[in-house]
Amino acid sequence: MNLYELKILADEIRELILTTVSKNGGHLAPSLGTVELTLALYSVFDLSIDKIVWDVGHQTYTHKILTGRRDNFNTLRQRGGISGFPRRVESRYDHFGVGHASTSISAALGILMAEELQGGFGKVIAVIGDGALTGGESFEALNHAGQLKKKLIVVLNDNKMSIAKNVGALSEYLSEIRLAPQYRRVKKEFEDLMRNLPIPDIGDKILRAAQSVRYGVKSAIVPDTIFEALGFVYLGPIDGHDINAMRDIFSRVSVIDEPVLIHVHTTKGKGYEPAEKFPEKFHGVGKFDKYSGEVAKKVTPPTYTEIFSNAIVDCAKENEKIVAITAAMPAGTGLKNFAKKFPRRFFDVGIAEEHAVTFAAGMAANGLRPVVAIYSTFIQRAYDQILHDVCLQNLPVIFCLDRAGLVGEDGATHHGVFDIAYLRTIPNINILAPKDENELRQMFFAAVKAKVPVAIRYPRGAGYGVKVLYVTENLAWGKSEFVYKSERADVSIFAVGSMVAPAIEAAKLLAMKKISVNVINARFVKPLDTETLRREASTVKLIATCEEGALNGGFGSAVTEFLADENILVPIIRFGIEDKFVEHGKRDELLELCGLTANNIYKKILEHFESGKFFYRPSQRFRNL
Repeated sequence: MNLYELKILADEIRELILTTVSKNGGHLAPSLGTVELTLALYSVFDLSIDKIVWDVGHQTYTHKILTGRRDNFNTLRQRGGISGFPRRVESRYDHFGVGHASTSISAALGILMAEELQGGFGKVIAVIGDGALTGGESFEALNHAGQLKKKLIVVLNDNKMSIAKNVGALSEYLSEIRLAPQYRRVKKEFEDLMRNLPIPDIGDKILRAAQSVRYGVKSAIVPDTIFEALGFVYLGPIDGHDINAMRDIFSRVSVIDEPVLIHVHTTKGKGYEPAEKFPEKFHGVGKFDKYSGEVAKKVTPPTYTEIFSNAIVDCAKENEKIVAITAAMPAGTGLKNFAKKFPRRFFDVGIAEEHAVTFAAGMAANGLRPVVAIYSTFIQRAYDQILHDVCLQNLPVIFCLDRAGLVGEDGATHHGVFDIAYLRTIPNINILAPKDENELRQMFFAAVKAKVPVAIRYPRGAGYGVKVLYVTENLAWGKSEFVYKSERADVSIFAVGSMVAPAIEAAKLLAMKKISVNVINARFVKPLDTETLRREASTVKLIATCEEGALNGGFGSAVTEFLADENILVPIIRFGIEDKFVEHGKRDELLELCGLTANNIYKKILEHFESGKFFYRPSQRFRNL
């Protein structure tokens, strides 16, 4: 296509993205910002042999449309439809599956080395945003690539945003590069020089001379960039919406036999005024009116995020040692209000979860009460820091894990279903899960008083509309509570967090079948309320556990292990997420898919009773042996 045709295509793609996301929700602003960049890349490189690796994947809707998914793009993020992120199983052009930030350079370098070792000759290009560049893994990869001196091409998509506005010294550094007239002058001189070189078939001597001139002119004006210090040839910044300029640069880097970083400046939300004006709001958005930009709102109870937001502010008013830390998500985690009220006590560390946790540990070691608010799926990145830097030293850091459980349309990379399983094996940590929004508030205040490592996990979305008590209750540490009680119960259901409500509904259905049930709100995954568990397991015919998390190593495993250790023989049914990654779709659809509904709990327990299969319960004397 010529330049005129590419510009028309860009408009058509923007319209398709806008129409689809307004109906399905999705990552609008990032993908609108990379339309021209994607067109320039794909019109220069040969996708039959060259490989492009995208970071995070928020910005890949144009990529999906151009690589065979235009006709079913309307199924974006719907169950059974295409994913919102690159997935290797979805397209041969999705060379690496992503969803978490800062991985593209590492993956691209690995792909490049595999190409070389297996006789391939294709180019490998990593596209990474300036937000993802704040992640430590990206610099580890840049350092290694500079050492190997292989022909890796890195495109830095600099839009001054990750999910929220970027923070930190790196962001300021990139701003200086973007604005410095010296860099622009050097860039133009080098581009003019390269245009006059005979390409293709340029000789090594001419290339080296060109590079020497470029370095000589530039070093006389400004010091090397950090990327050049890491061993990369740095080109830029260039306008990421100027297709012609990008095609020119992309065409010419093929003659450079070193790692190259091309700095591209784009506008998040480009071409859609509401998204350009409010890029954070339209980063990941639900359904909205594409003409007005108004996001569809439902009259719902407050979300768990909002309850946490209010709780930490109220607690911080009473306790000046409370500080809050997040990793590039002040709005998503509910800390924006805290940041406004207590700016000196709020820290956004960028996309650097490992640093966030050890940073918090350092604060806790010196007398503060740090609260680390990060999505469950992202705290996975800091497992070693939780274990080694917090729990080994028994430091009183509070982890508030938002989006625990199934999150819906973002799919497998974002479901927060593994936190119970990997956290409960760590000594000293306490794991709590509220049944409703009031209990979240009470748990937060109790965690502050506890002065031990604590993780509170809570789901995405709205609560149940229960009354939130602003007077702090006395939450008995490590104790569960009965939320539905029967005389001479046949079944005891121990439920965690979001599964308490469906467990109660299942108990009511079972009562209609003359099966009496106790429902216990576990509250604490760790420490386990062994006293209540021992008593219930010794009297009922069946124990059931319910959790919106992985079955392997989860709460149900903890219950089973305890009963086995105590030689208490009783049938157990565990409700949770099986040993598989759960696809994307509406959260209600996924709960049904995983059997985590009141009706499914009811049916499985009823089937157990109707089958007549019960363990023989040995005498107490036998158990004591």
